[in-house]
Amino acid sequence: MRMRRKPWVRAELAESEFFIDYPVENIGKWNKAFKRKNQPMHLELGCGKGSFIAKLACQNPKINYLAIDIKSEVLGLAKRNIEKEYLKAKREIDNVLLTAYEIEIIQNILNEKDKIDRIYINFCNPWPKPRHNKKRLTHPKQLEKYKIFLKDGGEVYFKTDDENLFNASIKYFEQEGFKIISKTYDLHTNPIWENNIETEHEKMFEEQGITTKALIAIKPVTS
Repeated sequence: MRMRRKPWVRAELAESEFFIDYPVENIGKWNKAFKRKNQPMHLELGCGKGSFIAKLACQNPKINYLAIDIKSEVLGLAKRNIEKEYLKAKREIDNVLLTAYEIEIIQNILNEKDKIDRIYINFCNPWPKPRHNKKRLTHPKQLEKYKIFLKDGGEVYFKTDDENLFNASIKYFEQEGFKIISKTYDLHTNPIWENNIETEHEKMFEEQGITTKALIAIKPVTS
């Protein structure tokens, strides 16, 4: 569904201290963009309205989080959700940044100097038609790009409602040399990581009786 244009978004994002308008300027030096310096850095690809990253970042002040989405409209909502979460916790927003960018060309804003420890991919577009498969955020074409900036031994946390995408993604990760250390076809019945934070899509699908498929994949150590 196409999101309606929100006239307030661009002005609010422009004034926000944690929105990065020109992400290409930070390639290789993202850690310097955070108020908290020299902390591990995690990345969410396709953050949407930001309810997941808002809770995750607020709960983990010793980790820096970069959240990316192509749509400024949803990032406006993500900004507000982050502000609400930190206000509730009476915390300064000092370890999370938002930026708008096309994930298919993410190598233009992140490189090997950025040293990402973990990537989150939550309920991305499954692109079910074969001719569109290469657009999947877990496709080998994309995994090759993530390997540029993901540390050796770094993790990818992946969740989806789509079983076909999940099964294909298992093959994608293995094809690219990632080691899948855990996986489940029902995350809520068989939790494979602690303190799972539900996304908006996750709650919606679970209410419809559609289970959450999830895995953790580790990038191989290169010589």
